Formats: sequence, C-alpha cells, structure tokens
Amino acid sequence: MAQGVDAAELGILLVVSGPSGVGKTSVVQALADRMAFHFSVSWTTRRPRPGEQDGVDYVFVDRAVFEHGIAAGGFLEWAEYSGYLYGTPREAVIAHLERGENVLLDIENDGAGQVKRAYPEAVLVFILPPTMEELERRLRSRGDTSDEDIRKRLAVAEEQINEAERDFDILVTNTEVAAVADEIVSILAAATGP
Repeated sequence: MAQGVDAAELGILLVVSGPSGVGKTSVVQALADRMAFHFSVSWTTRRPRPGEQDGVDYVFVDRAVFEHGIAAGGFLEWAEYSGYLYGTPREAVIAHLERGENVLLDIENDGAGQVKRAYPEAVLVFILPPTMEELERRLRSRGDTSDEDIRKRLAVAEEQINEAERDFDILVTNTEVAAVADEIVSILAAATGP
C-alpha cells in the first residue's frame, strides 16, 4: 500500500483463478457486469497473434525489456510459459488501486500466490468445478482438446484445487455463472463494509 493513501480509499485487487474449463472467463465477464473493474493488461515477450492489439490484449515487449522489469521489481507476478515471459505490471495496478478503482486479474495459481505475497491486501478467488466429472465434460464439449490433453488438464486441475484450498481466500463452485458472480460480489461487499 502506498504511503499517504487511506486504506478505505483503495480499490480492491481481485485475483480470479481456476482450472482450465471451469468457466473462469464467463465468471469474470459476469463480475464485470456487476462491479466496476479495471482489467490489468499483462506484459508478454511473445509475438502478437492475428487480431491482437498492443496495449489491449497484452503489452508486447522484447525479452530484455521484460527481464529489466523483473530485476527492477516491476511485476506483481510473472511466469514463463512455452519459452515466453508473462507478467502483471506492478506500477499500473497500484496506480488504479490508489485512485480507488477495483482491479481484476485473471491468472493462474502460481501468479496468484506471487500477487498475495507482493500485495497482501489482494483477495484471491478460486473457481471450483461442481465435480471432476463435470470439468471433464466441459473440456470435452469444447471439441478442440485431445484425450491426452484432457487427462493432463484434469491432473493439473486436481493439483490446483488442492493448492487453492490452502492458498486462496474464497473458493466458489461454478454450478451457474450468475450465481457465482453474485456470491463473489456479496463476499466482497461484506469484506469491505458499507
């Protein structure tokens, strides 16, 4: 937290995580319909894909710039996936929070843990599937995932769920998107007071 900023005036840093196929993106969209959030734009060292815009989908930088940011403590969280670096810029997020704006991050478990260590006031929400069978059904219904990939994702999901029970502030089961979003908003309202 910045000096000279009253904690009551700070926005909420909400971190939403969950396994692949749990409906996290739908929950995040439903949350945005219920509360005002600034969506943090991550930095990455990968090249833009067709249709992606710099500063909208990601901030695209070269590896040297990103590594300088790491060395300077410029990220709330960062990770390397498939040879590319991804991270949440600290300064931009803190600036929004200090203006009283809520900030939402949609990131993986490891990144959520890094955010909590860097900014202990963050609220970590983990979206659970109703059952592992339902999660498998959702992954299969996408129609673009091989059986081997589904097995891998389910194994990762089990690990993520075990970690979430230990590391996250709020766990909600996604049986219905609107109900999950309403539950999260209610929990946040109760936690932040009138």
